[in-house]
Amino acid sequence: MMEISFASAFFMGLMGSGHCLAMCGGIASSLQLAQSKQAPLLVAFLYNFGRLLSYATAGLLVAALGASLAKQHTGFAIALSYLSGVFMLLVGLYIMRLAGTLNWLEKLGNFVIWQRIVKLNKHILPIDTKAKALAYGALWGWLPCGLVYSALIWSLQAKSALYGALTMMAFALGTFPALLVAGQSAQILNKFLNHTVTRVALGNLFVWYGFYLIIITSNKLVD
Repeated sequence: MMEISFASAFFMGLMGSGHCLAMCGGIASSLQLAQSKQAPLLVAFLYNFGRLLSYATAGLLVAALGASLAKQHTGFAIALSYLSGVFMLLVGLYIMRLAGTLNWLEKLGNFVIWQRIVKLNKHILPIDTKAKALAYGALWGWLPCGLVYSALIWSLQAKSALYGALTMMAFALGTFPALLVAGQSAQILNKFLNHTVTRVALGNLFVWYGFYLIIITSNKLVD
């Protein structure tokens, strides 16, 4: 089951990178400025590795909380399984752009988290060192994103804090291909990831995986 979760988290991140390339041009431009003074590939790697560390940390904390609550309340694990299935359905619809099913989650994250964290930008910009590239990536890891938050909610049901961290690392690795490349290569990958056929195909996978999670959870209750 966890193998399927890791693979799904990776593909969720892959589609999220297409969304990021399309919607987060300002952040990408900041990285380009850093690349003009540092080794481009190294800076890009440090920047994205910083994001991975933030995602993994969030996954570890969320999964630890979920595991703790599941031990105290037997019905909590079942509720999390249902919640994960529902969010997989929402992610599928979001990826297919049939509905803005995760927009509310991004607005909530912006109000609760990002408005406070973004103030740290003044200590990092301009990105003129490798350490700042790593720190900026770690900061960007908390940027409001419906797909990231969905992956975190999904990691709530991980059996341990380690598995929660690994799930979010798989998500982060899915975003690496599009965000490590630059120029024409990024445009080609972005075009592929945002193509209607690609979005519908992967979106359907998440929708059906969501139904699968809901069905197997219901079967456990019947048994």
